[in-house]
Amino acid sequence: MKAMQLYKLTPVRWIGAVLTVLALAHVPTRAGAQDVLVFAAASLTDALSRVAEAWTAETGQVAVISFAGASALARQIQEGAPADIFISASPDWMDALEASGDLREGTRRDILGNTLVLIAHGHEAAPVILDADLDLAGMLGDERLAMALVDAVPAGIYGRTALATLGLWESVAPRVAQTDNVRAALALVARNEAPLGIVYASDAVAEDAVSVIGTFPADSHAPITYPAAITAESDSAAAESFLDFLTSGPARAIWLAHGFSIVD
Repeated sequence: MKAMQLYKLTPVRWIGAVLTVLALAHVPTRAGAQDVLVFAAASLTDALSRVAEAWTAETGQVAVISFAGASALARQIQEGAPADIFISASPDWMDALEASGDLREGTRRDILGNTLVLIAHGHEAAPVILDADLDLAGMLGDERLAMALVDAVPAGIYGRTALATLGLWESVAPRVAQTDNVRAALALVARNEAPLGIVYASDAVAEDAVSVIGTFPADSHAPITYPAAITAESDSAAAESFLDFLTSGPARAIWLAHGFSIVD
């Protein structure tokens, strides 16, 4: 498996990229005959793990899941990684796999939606209105705004677009700490290594050490949609069953409890 290209810039980004490469290096070469190997966006970590447990309880089959930034996972699939199912946090990376012939025809479907939020460490930060009048740079001072990679990872792309739409990007761009995926950005704020961060609402639900202080207007970025599909090279007999289960009643209850919305 070809290693993901390491991005330049901050030590935070370099360390995050190395950790992702190491994680992907330990993905099984092929899941067992009754298993399904799933590559999924990092923002799905908690909820999809619960969904997979529910599917196992119902079917007796096992989902082996690798979580990372959607961009890194998509590239791994294009380079021959043996994933059976890909779940992206953005249609763009699913489009890329469809264009390169790496998806099984007719299996792609949109399953989830999400919202983009500004988070702060702890629970004492005052709520803010995310609009053109917000002095986000002043709120940061000499500290950093944690975001996923703004040119590659969906959460980072959505975040940069939202900030640009509100006229805030240029003032905060020099203070952005970019991480390899959205959960790494969440962790920076949870550990108080960055006072503020931009993540999905579902990420904030998963972390007690942060609070949501603002929600980006829906029209400040493209709709946040999670598509899922079976890969073209999958030979897992369980792949179709797992894909269908993602939109089942039990799965829908889990998604909603973890802060996602359902795409009908």
